[in-house]
Amino acid sequence: MSCFWFKKSRSKIKQEQSIILASETYFTENEVEALLHLFKKLSSAIIDDGLIHKEEFRLALLRDSKQPNLFADRVFDMFDIKRNGVIDFGEFVRSMSIFHPNASEERKIEYSFRLFDLRQTGYIEHIQLKEMVLATLIESDVTLTDDVVESIVEKTIKEADTNGDGKIDKEEWQEYVAKNPSILKIMTLPYLKEITLAFPSFVLHSQMED
Repeated sequence: MSCFWFKKSRSKIKQEQSIILASETYFTENEVEALLHLFKKLSSAIIDDGLIHKEEFRLALLRDSKQPNLFADRVFDMFDIKRNGVIDFGEFVRSMSIFHPNASEERKIEYSFRLFDLRQTGYIEHIQLKEMVLATLIESDVTLTDDVVESIVEKTIKEADTNGDGKIDKEEWQEYVAKNPSILKIMTLPYLKEITLAFPSFVLHSQMED
């Protein structure tokens, strides 16, 4: 009887967590439960401790846990809201919510600015932008010459830096993205809108796996 009560109690706690996370994000309760299934796969890829480590995050994005990648590591750091070197389920859901198709453009712009502001100075500078462009190309298995990458970076800085100080501030970034909305494509994962189709066994109020 005590074992049954313990399992029922844990199930209720997880259900309440789903309700809370759904209220704070763009996900439904069903989708939060589906994300738990995905989270369990990611968090047990190398170390089965219920947390996503940087190596597991790299493995999911790059299929290589040992190869450092500025883009993957920067996204990991932004998911790691508590700054303790790992991502728990709540951090995972809240961060993934930014990439939901229903997330506001304003939030995506703000998040993308923070993503490119590597040193958290409040500006996107030439070297930071180039480093992120190179890392994104590697993550996408695309190869460009250094001259082409430099040309892309210089063109971006020239168009976005309206006050001519050699760097992009948050307001300039907002204006630049408004004129070039395709930039936000990296901030949207269309499959998140149909996440429950990938895990059809999850239904509202169903008991989540331990």
